[in-house]
Amino acid sequence: MLEDSTTAVSSPTAWPTAYPKGYAVVDVETTGLARDDRIISAAVYRLDVHGEVEDHWYTLVNPERDPGPVWIHGLTSDVLEGAPLFQEIAEEFSARLDGRVLVAHNAVFDWQMIAREYARAAREAPVRQRLCTIALSKELGLPLPNHKLESLAAHFGVVQQRAHHALDDARVLAEAFRPSLRAAAAGGVRLPLHECRPLTEWTDRAVPRQQQPSYGSYQPTSWRPARKRPACPYPNPGRYEEGKPLKQGMRIAFSGDTSIERDLLEDRAIEAGLHVATSISRLTSLLVTNDPDSGTSKVVKARQFGTPVVDEAAFGQLLGNVEPASEG
Repeated sequence: MLEDSTTAVSSPTAWPTAYPKGYAVVDVETTGLARDDRIISAAVYRLDVHGEVEDHWYTLVNPERDPGPVWIHGLTSDVLEGAPLFQEIAEEFSARLDGRVLVAHNAVFDWQMIAREYARAAREAPVRQRLCTIALSKELGLPLPNHKLESLAAHFGVVQQRAHHALDDARVLAEAFRPSLRAAAAGGVRLPLHECRPLTEWTDRAVPRQQQPSYGSYQPTSWRPARKRPACPYPNPGRYEEGKPLKQGMRIAFSGDTSIERDLLEDRAIEAGLHVATSISRLTSLLVTNDPDSGTSKVVKARQFGTPVVDEAAFGQLLGNVEPASEG
């Protein structure tokens, strides 16, 4: 169930002094993608300052619920029944993460799942920064056909053996991250590091079974209910234009996971005088998503309508300078 391995490493001599001193390349498999889904396996490759592997670790985790899409991750209820609970592996997980930058492919998702599990266990993950390999590949201008892990792996000649197995995905990512990191160092590229804010509390809100969305034979235990929002008092001034500030009344939609809790992010937008929309239309001013290549219905419609798209970090900066609505 648990694996650990240590290898000897060698290091190049010249290196940007501002770069982090160590990394934890992480992959987690989960029961689903919603805020109340659970981690069922986790893997960590610890890397040194130059991206060389120091050791690796893997564990199954009993989610205390339906394992979700078994056809993707291959982990059945029988396999997970004897696995440790998250609170039982939290200390070892922390030791693997402590003092390192968390590296993951679509890192906002992995970080959010990890932060929630720690909050459920009444603990804090010892992570202060994360680095997304999708963002890094964009910074490097890698000629990838898409931002899937398999495409990044193929670019660097890394062979995937068991896709959607946390240990193999973490290995593949670690092997692809090393040349990416070295290319960034050689080119003086500033690493796309983002702050990680641990959750301090958590409540799984169970809802009646008939109210829950279903995914084939898989039924999540709970979901984030829609919140009734007050009507925006300002008229829609139109679409957001790159390089210009947001304006009160603009219609903002969100798609996918966010590092800041979605409810909090929506509240901040409303407090700034923006209209939070639950869907995309020709009137939508801006779509906020950390994964513009995800192919979700909102992303697809945004492309069809020509709706501008920004990530969560850019939106956070825009929220700090929202223009007041026009008078009259």
